[in-house]
Amino acid sequence: MTNDRVYASIITIGDELLIGQTIDTNSAWMAQELNKLGIWVKRRVAVGDLWDEIWNALDEESKQSQVILITGGLGPTADDITKPLLNEYFGGKLVIDEAALRNVKDIFEKYIKRQMLDVNLKQAEVPDVCTVIQNKRGTAPGMWFEKDGKVFISMPGVPNEMKGMMSDFVLPRLPQIFSLPAVVHRTLLTAGIGESYIADRIKDFETNLPEHIKLAYLPNFGMVRLRLTATGKNETEITAEVDNLFLNLQSQLQDVMVINEDKTLEEAIGLMLAKHNKTVATAESCTGGYISHLITSVPGSSKYFKGGIVSYHNTVKENILCVDADTLDNHGAVSAETVFEMAVAAKELIKTDFAIAVSGVMGPDGGTDEKPVGTVWVAVAAKSGTITKKFQTRYGRHQNIEVTAIHALNLLRQTIITELENNFSDNNK
Repeated sequence: MTNDRVYASIITIGDELLIGQTIDTNSAWMAQELNKLGIWVKRRVAVGDLWDEIWNALDEESKQSQVILITGGLGPTADDITKPLLNEYFGGKLVIDEAALRNVKDIFEKYIKRQMLDVNLKQAEVPDVCTVIQNKRGTAPGMWFEKDGKVFISMPGVPNEMKGMMSDFVLPRLPQIFSLPAVVHRTLLTAGIGESYIADRIKDFETNLPEHIKLAYLPNFGMVRLRLTATGKNETEITAEVDNLFLNLQSQLQDVMVINEDKTLEEAIGLMLAKHNKTVATAESCTGGYISHLITSVPGSSKYFKGGIVSYHNTVKENILCVDADTLDNHGAVSAETVFEMAVAAKELIKTDFAIAVSGVMGPDGGTDEKPVGTVWVAVAAKSGTITKKFQTRYGRHQNIEVTAIHALNLLRQTIITELENNFSDNNK
């Protein structure tokens, strides 16, 4: 089957989604992956656990799109009605899939170690008119239906299980069914400059982009991700075209660019540290270990992250990090002097090349006229010395913690670059 443009609709099922008890992260992830294939997500629809609502959504979305992806409602309980509904919708008969049954039994025997109930066995039932998508990460199989040139794919709502099915089965199969355009993405990450300032700086670049190449701004706290997307029939030609434009874009943003890949700030820092065989430690007060969490969320971070100290209370700052009592009395925990001593101590105690220290007022309480909520001091200790910098955030508590972590990591990134540029390299340890 061929089409100039292939559209997709995503239907998420579950009362918990409608009342906000569960946040729908599935749709965002699926949309990103479909976009990489050249499939345009036209609509995203959330419906509750109601037969008529689900049925009507299938009817409506099949009028809009060639690919309809469905998540949720495949569990063993009474409110999980997706499978019997799909069986009736496509005119099938429920039968036991032997591979799915073996999978359910294996999971209970190896991991759950409890006797299966009849409802668990029924998870191996599937409509006889579908192609079964085996679930390598759970008990409920997925189902692939084709009708009137449209593809319907039903998967569990559990994100890990859905992603496994998409990656292993759905995404590789869709290009075999539909004629899809070539899609090429190039992404760079900036930090320390707002979206509007970037847009103003590159307005001529953006204005002169050809129609088949789009520039997307993807802002986050303290950072902006820029993504060039080119679509066309000849992948070789559009790849060469977008690569030339991407080089131009990088040259205009070189001073604020973190990395010219689709990676996070913590991933970019990890690559820098690993490349030069450097290590880092943390001493965190107001962020409570969040910076360490970001660093260690990157696979392979044990190569460059040695450890951290959460010195939330002043007694820990004094007794573990040896911050002078006079420093705390005269300048307070939220000060350049305190984070300076915290960073130096963490670097020496944990024996690393770099150390980050943060202390601030995250809110909603604790602020003063001199140090209002959102006041943060960050220090980075390195072989060449220790720098401190003050930041002022303006959000709620959780957002302030996130922004502080970004500021701290970006200051670390800048310090690493300075060390290397000043010849504090591998030969000068």
